[in-house]
Amino acid sequence: MIEAIIRRRSHRSFEDRKVEPEKLDEILKAAMFAPTARDRRPVEFIVVQDRGMIARLSKMTPYSGFAKDAPAVIVICYDAERGGRFKEDCSISAAHIYLEATNQGLGACFVQLADAELGPELKGALPSAGGPEELIKKELAIPDRFRLQCMMPIGYPARALAQHDDSEFDRSRIHREKY
Repeated sequence: MIEAIIRRRSHRSFEDRKVEPEKLDEILKAAMFAPTARDRRPVEFIVVQDRGMIARLSKMTPYSGFAKDAPAVIVICYDAERGGRFKEDCSISAAHIYLEATNQGLGACFVQLADAELGPELKGALPSAGGPEELIKKELAIPDRFRLQCMMPIGYPARALAQHDDSEFDRSRIHREKY
């Protein structure tokens, strides 16, 4: 497991190459195995591979433009009627997606949607003061009871990024018993 953690990076450029369905299935399986508060399992996933929809999703925030080149995007959804720890449950699922994508030889990146601002091309696209969550829910026909934590573009990395190394392990940030 530590090998996947060491190799995991946030990839923002991807090869023009489809991701095999079995690899996406393994990533989604890992995400579904993530723990959730009180084991309510309120996290759901939308896999988007349609190029037109991915292009629209890439405009949702000021930081999502790179997603246009990803062959797949996983939108992490949260059923607020079933769960009570939105950010925690979704973030743990996202971490599992990161690690299994790495394990499958793929790259991913966490693109914040909750509490994010709309991308510059979309400002004023909503009659209310909504943001990416509201707009994506309309685009993907997601029921109102759901919240959207993030989307994760997935694909084969266009370039290798340096993996983490022991120089990042800082014992001074570890405290035992008391600060």
